[in-house]
Amino acid sequence: MSQHSKRYDTSNSRYDREALYKVGEAIDLVKSMASAKFDETVELAVRLGVDPRKADQIVRGTLTLPAGTGKSVRVAAFAAGDQAAEARAAGADVVGADDLVARVRDEGFLDFDVAISTPDLMGQVGTLGRILGPRGLMPNPKTGTVTTDVARAVTEFKGGRVEYRTDKVGNVHLPVGKVSFSRADVLANVHAVIEELIRAKPASAKGRYLLAVTLSSTMGPGVRIDPARAREVEEELAATA
Repeated sequence: MSQHSKRYDTSNSRYDREALYKVGEAIDLVKSMASAKFDETVELAVRLGVDPRKADQIVRGTLTLPAGTGKSVRVAAFAAGDQAAEARAAGADVVGADDLVARVRDEGFLDFDVAISTPDLMGQVGTLGRILGPRGLMPNPKTGTVTTDVARAVTEFKGGRVEYRTDKVGNVHLPVGKVSFSRADVLANVHAVIEELIRAKPASAKGRYLLAVTLSSTMGPGVRIDPARAREVEEELAATA
């Protein structure tokens, strides 16, 4: 007896789960199989040929999705004085210094998706490592979340900038839009992610780099993309234009 929902099983029967599709074909399948009553997120998972146990093979950074994520991103800014005012003006959802550190530490406040900090407050924010770290919320200079230009960082993350990092087995998971997005918008976002991951390839990584690429919606099955043809999305974008 299937352990999946009837919706999932119905969707799963519409395509060949072993086949490797072109990016555009995968997008069409994912969009056609999404049948939840909410606007599902389209997610891209990429297995990279790296060894995350080695510090020089951890792939991480940020990129701006050209069509945005389609979701409202809640941003917390650890800043004081003029920088706090600039963060609020840029649209940060919660702004504070000592008070925000205490709120996270003492009340367990975590109602945000991205945390940004000015360098001068990192001594205090660093004490929240056990709380923020496991949730991927600790500000880090490598991802642009420790910066003196807090307003710009807030604007970028509210506008579609996302963080990525390999997990313990070398996978990177990123949202690339919503089911309601046009095919061209999802194509543009997938293209941006693939190109960014290739740009970020560690010099010490040898052999095949893009090992597996899968696209899915929140409630739908994963559709496999041919890794060897993942960069052809640029050609598909040109054909869509």
